[in-house]
Amino acid sequence: MKRVVMTGVGPVTPIGVGAEAFLEGQHSGKSGVGPLTYFDASVINSRIAGEVHLDFSRWIDPKEAKRMDRFVKMAMVGAALALEDAGLKEEDVAGEHAGSLIGSGIGGLESYQEAAVTFVTKGPNRISPFFIPTMIANMASGQVAMRYGLMGPSSTVVTACATGSGAIGDAFRIIQRGEADIMVTGGAEAAITGMSMGGFASMKALSTRNDEPQKASRPFTASRDGFVMGEGSGILILEELEHALKRGARIYAEVVGYGTSADAYHMTMPAPEGRGAALAMRRALKSAGVEPEQIGYVNAHGTSTPANDLAETQALKSVFGDHACKLAVSSTKSQTGHLLGAAGAVEAIACAQALKFGVLPPTINYEDPDPELDLDYIPNQAREQQVEYAMSNSFAFGGQNAVLVFKRYV
Repeated sequence: MKRVVMTGVGPVTPIGVGAEAFLEGQHSGKSGVGPLTYFDASVINSRIAGEVHLDFSRWIDPKEAKRMDRFVKMAMVGAALALEDAGLKEEDVAGEHAGSLIGSGIGGLESYQEAAVTFVTKGPNRISPFFIPTMIANMASGQVAMRYGLMGPSSTVVTACATGSGAIGDAFRIIQRGEADIMVTGGAEAAITGMSMGGFASMKALSTRNDEPQKASRPFTASRDGFVMGEGSGILILEELEHALKRGARIYAEVVGYGTSADAYHMTMPAPEGRGAALAMRRALKSAGVEPEQIGYVNAHGTSTPANDLAETQALKSVFGDHACKLAVSSTKSQTGHLLGAAGAVEAIACAQALKFGVLPPTINYEDPDPELDLDYIPNQAREQQVEYAMSNSFAFGGQNAVLVFKRYV
């Protein structure tokens, strides 16, 4: 099997856009959560979000942007940043040797909402002919492929909050099998809309800490009360090792393992004791050929919801046994909010940067430990610590789980 490395990253997040800004945001313990500004949220119980304010015209022709949903624009910016970070020009990736595999948990929700209003107020004959090709979830991957001439393997993953990790895992396997030298991969999401926020609020899934937005996302604490919606993208470049070495690429980390599973239990609740999550972790470790004791850091799914944080902690204890108490575990969602289909990809970037630079991101807002959750969650401040292997967890509605394992590259 071919070896696969990460050679470029393009994070578009509420705490920073681009590799350096995202890294600095992590290390400084920045929160990207604030009052929601995109629409009047006064009638719902959660009025906070992790917004990303961008001038898309810096990266996308304004005429083309009119035919893209916001999640696609996020992906396009992320791809441009990742390719630049990897030192790859358009002529380097155009052709059959490079592909695109970018997922979205929900897809073009903004376009869907606008079309729904048009349908109700003006009728079906007034809906834009661009509605469908703007809204469908595969268009992030498709538009990136069109922009850069990527004619290799192309696909889309849609597994809710496990999407970003699943896309990277599938792209990893494509390169392992020798079907491509380069894959532009990751996830993108732009779900801070009235329909989405209203739906999650009705489920009582969102934090209602509206008076303290920056402290609202607080994974693994006793006072956690729900997740905070975020938006953005995590696009990264995976490359076959020999191909990367031949061109003198900088390498962030090696991708060595990927595991998936299904809870087969409930639409939204995790399986008792995190059984499905534990299975995905074990499969990722087996895929990597790594023993549990070799993992030094876990970027947790860590949504700040009562059920998820408990189930994930139980799953970690089940998989790692006595080593669980020695693990460094953190949730970067404490800083960014939950980016849904982009979350796993952004967190994969955080793992790779942690391995590369020897600094582990913190779980901010860790002020009141939950006595049931007793692992080392890297409270409040980034930690200088070099580890050899890192794991990234992503768990989703529908009980779909995806776990990645990364190795420090030296």
